[in-house]
Amino acid sequence: MKIDWDRRTCARKGHVTYAPDEPELRRRLRAETSLGETWRCLRCGDFVLGEPHGTGPAEQAPLVPRGKVLRDLFILRFLAIERAVRGVFIVVVAAAVWKFSNSQDSVRRLFDQNLDVFRPVFKHFHYDLDHSPVVGTIQKSFGYKHSTLVLVAALLLAYALIELVEAGGLWYAKRWAEYLTVVATAAFLPLEVYELTEHVSYLKVGTLVLNILAVLYIALAKRLFGLRGGRKAFEEERHSASLLEVEESAGVAAHA
Repeated sequence: MKIDWDRRTCARKGHVTYAPDEPELRRRLRAETSLGETWRCLRCGDFVLGEPHGTGPAEQAPLVPRGKVLRDLFILRFLAIERAVRGVFIVVVAAAVWKFSNSQDSVRRLFDQNLDVFRPVFKHFHYDLDHSPVVGTIQKSFGYKHSTLVLVAALLLAYALIELVEAGGLWYAKRWAEYLTVVATAAFLPLEVYELTEHVSYLKVGTLVLNILAVLYIALAKRLFGLRGGRKAFEEERHSASLLEVEESAGVAAHA
């Protein structure tokens, strides 16, 4: 099922109309009806009853995202939400590590006490807690120095900050955020691959695939690093999708 991104967006945000000063272009965007004058929406192309939202030279008209640009914006915002959720989660983990670093001994005593309580229960189900990988990892963390745990918390917080900055920039389709997302995500791909060699899980595989697809999509669709013509080609593509550009070209062709 093909999605009409233009009408979908107009249904949520409303139409955008503009009356250009150029007579020929103005004539192509305006129509008279029995209910009054109508103007073509710069996004979906439908005629809308009422006064235009703006007027002036065509070159000063707002560049309204249409078609493929709207689809790309939807995908970027999906990635922004994923980055924001991940960033908040990492902040929570960083806070937990920092809190643990300040009460390491008391947490160890509490863990050992509960381990003694649950050991017979798990033994009844033929599960040896003393040889559990999860229990072993937790016990190993008790041996870390306070300074090491503080450093880990600081690094996690820095990583979370990058994720949240990415999320904000991607939500508003900022080009610097697209570059930051590609560079930062690509930098962590080797680490994610290494983690898979240690232990494979559906979550790790899914995260790796999503990050690879995000890097490829943003770099190619947004023409970053000079790919597919670079920024110049990207801006030309945006303008070529503008309804004013289309109608102006059509008007010139018809006049000729």
